[in-house]
Amino acid sequence: MNRKTMVLTAAAGLLTPALAACGTATGGGAGSGAIVVGTTDRFEAADYAPAPFDPAYAYDAGAWNVLRQTVQTLMHTPRGGGQPVPEAASDCRFTDTGNESYRCVLRPGLKFASGEPLTAKDVKYSIDRVIAIKDENGPSSLLSTLDTVEVKGADTVVFHLKTPDATFPYKLATPAAGIVSEKDYDAKKLREGFGIDGSGPYTMKAEVKEGRLVRAVFTKNPNYKGDIKLQNDKVELRTFEDSAAMGKALAAGSIHMVSRTLSPAQITELSAKPPKGVKLTPLPGLEIRYIGFNTEAPVVKDKAVRQALAAAVDRNAVISKVYGKSAQPLYSLVPASVNGHVNSFFNKYGEANTAKAAALLKDAGIKTPVKLTLNYTSDHYGDGTAAEFEALKTQLNSTQLFDITVQGKEWSEFRPAQKKGDYAAYGLGWFPDYPDADNFLAPFLEQDNFLGTPYANNTVRTKLIPESRRAADRGVAAGAISEMQDIVAEDVPVLPLWQGKQYVAARDGITGVEWSVNAISDLQLWELGRGVSG
Repeated sequence: MNRKTMVLTAAAGLLTPALAACGTATGGGAGSGAIVVGTTDRFEAADYAPAPFDPAYAYDAGAWNVLRQTVQTLMHTPRGGGQPVPEAASDCRFTDTGNESYRCVLRPGLKFASGEPLTAKDVKYSIDRVIAIKDENGPSSLLSTLDTVEVKGADTVVFHLKTPDATFPYKLATPAAGIVSEKDYDAKKLREGFGIDGSGPYTMKAEVKEGRLVRAVFTKNPNYKGDIKLQNDKVELRTFEDSAAMGKALAAGSIHMVSRTLSPAQITELSAKPPKGVKLTPLPGLEIRYIGFNTEAPVVKDKAVRQALAAAVDRNAVISKVYGKSAQPLYSLVPASVNGHVNSFFNKYGEANTAKAAALLKDAGIKTPVKLTLNYTSDHYGDGTAAEFEALKTQLNSTQLFDITVQGKEWSEFRPAQKKGDYAAYGLGWFPDYPDADNFLAPFLEQDNFLGTPYANNTVRTKLIPESRRAADRGVAAGAISEMQDIVAEDVPVLPLWQGKQYVAARDGITGVEWSVNAISDLQLWELGRGVSG
């Protein structure tokens, strides 16, 4: 999914000056007992993004992290990760050996925050609504294997699938399957603005300025019934215009934790010389970055050009120059820590192999240097993106096989142009919807894929993706998953670059920090509490 990773400005020493005092933050704006979490995610209600928090529209990490606090799902990822477990449901399971029928029984006494009862009809309404609206920016593709939703009584829902899909429980744990009320959400229209009504652990009050959310206050929902145990009564998510301002707020004590996201320079600073009163916590992460291609664009239509780029790129040089210890090289769409990962690109091309790149272009009769523009979004993934693409330009041009230029555009312009096919090559990031190899492959390779790419491989679409989804034991799916990664390395519709690591910085006295962000970057505000000050 297109999930945001706004990073702090790479300015060493940013946190140090105001950290003489030890203890819990008490600065202005953090009152009413709220734990205050900072983010540089941007939440806007505009013509290009009219309904940022509607489950039928929202499909980025920032919006999903708001929805996870407020809109309940049948399943959720447990505290330590792993297979999803029931949340609004008391029990969910496949009822056939072919993984084509999935039944959930709701917990007794479920209510929306308004006090209205929540029944199986609301579950069906919510999921049918996402599919019916099918917004081009939304998450309906996650429900592509779903055929019909059947209601049995007030508390039972049966999902009938078009094809076997062992990953379906994961999909029911995403906000794409968030449960909403017919009273608050129209069946055929998006709910515009920042309003949210659900049955999750918190209610949310939004403070908006000039069409942008500046503060979201999450208050414990007294009607909540589910699997989540809240460690607090109130959390405030405060947005910052830029990363420098957020860093200063943490240093001044007006926020308690930085969730998204520390810059490489800050990670280095906090690792080597942590200031008194702030602790850096490393967390597992599955973010990936890659270059996507419009495979019908003349300059990259011949796969030899894409293959030559795959051979010539020097991931380690980019990481060393820009990201440091916050990233590692990635040689597949599937991250190294996910079951089924294969280093397909390294196995085929090696690393920074100029001779191989030259041979690929020569054998295909392609004149060098190949002129190509690499496009990126200047405001969506943080300040490091521009430096990353400059580094890519420098190293690729040094091979004398390419004549690379780079171009940055704001997300509001970049994303529509990318989806229309205006760019031959473009940089994007991906946070998984669920921690399974399927979610690093199918969204890029299925029909109606996230990229809107014209690339199609029939073996992948008609054989390997369905085959991999039949296996309830995900280890059994490894063969099909491995083959798909090798096909991607051969055809290069996308070029994986790096895999990110996560870090959280928090003030003394805040507990649960190590559980506050999981491996797929879900923000779990309910884990935060207050302990003894340092």
